[in-house]
Amino acid sequence: MEWYFSIHHTEAFRIPSICPATSGQVDARRVVNWNRVKRLALVLYMVPALAQVHFTRTGEGAINVEVDGKPFTTLHLGEDSNKPYLAPLRAASGTMVTRGYPMEMIKGESRDHPHHRGVFFSHGDVNQTNFWDDSISPKNPNRGRIVPVGRIETTSTGNTGKIVAHFNWIAHDGKPILREDRTMTFYSGTGKDRIIDFDINLHAIERSVFGDTKEGTFAIRLADALSEERGGTMTNAQGATTMKNVWGKPSPWVDYSGVINGEKVGVAVFDHPQNPRHPTTWHVRDYGLFAANIFGQHDFENPAMPNGSMTLERGQDLRFRYRVLIHAGGTDRGELRKEYKKYAGEK
Repeated sequence: MEWYFSIHHTEAFRIPSICPATSGQVDARRVVNWNRVKRLALVLYMVPALAQVHFTRTGEGAINVEVDGKPFTTLHLGEDSNKPYLAPLRAASGTMVTRGYPMEMIKGESRDHPHHRGVFFSHGDVNQTNFWDDSISPKNPNRGRIVPVGRIETTSTGNTGKIVAHFNWIAHDGKPILREDRTMTFYSGTGKDRIIDFDINLHAIERSVFGDTKEGTFAIRLADALSEERGGTMTNAQGATTMKNVWGKPSPWVDYSGVINGEKVGVAVFDHPQNPRHPTTWHVRDYGLFAANIFGQHDFENPAMPNGSMTLERGQDLRFRYRVLIHAGGTDRGELRKEYKKYAGEK
């Protein structure tokens, strides 16, 4: 059986399942209003586009993230490092706000600290294993690895997309000591901003001691142009600026902003109020390292601070949540306070 509908009520066009033909003629009583059909077709066309966060797996095992039709970042699973990381990170305009090195060799870019890769989560001393520095050398004999376990799941619904991944932290003796369960949530429809939420749970497979060291923990290596050395500005929630006044100090959030190729842009990191030892202290450097670290209290060159080490007994858990906000323009403390208040209210 063939089915027909009318185009502008002047001609018939064959299509499945609209209205039946009668002896080769179009029954006017069964003609579908073309405007309604067009509206229906538009809705059907738009359904796949409603999920504006898209994930694509690469042949190398990485996962590309696209937001609102534009490349945003890529999750690398440690195929070239000792830990997973996101890189590059882009503003809504497409401008890269993280350093390219060592993944890319960009002319004029700094080439220090090759273990600073995009956005990463690790620590320099867990059971005397170094998960921060991935260099293979006699100077780093206790190098650890953070390796994926099982399949990484991706989902997109409405204006959000999630990556759920599991990792084992492998000590320098080859034994797993921690299991990390991580959810990264990406948002579309945020205008000139880009937002990622990190929800990280560490489960102690073995008794795990996080040593007091500044080398940690939730970290971003920013593009050189954002660094204080090249004209950028770091500002904490209390309004303090410059590395001298922000580094090692507790604060619920820090923003680092500057100008990249004529474009004003900034990156803020929010420490969730339910995180341990909130507000976190900050390992934030004038050359562009930007890290939240609750374990470096004594190592932040402050002998008056207590030892910042922490012990997880076997079977215990430690949960961290952070938001990364990439925004257009310079630091607006009033706007950042509002954004932080919204984030802090999330359970």
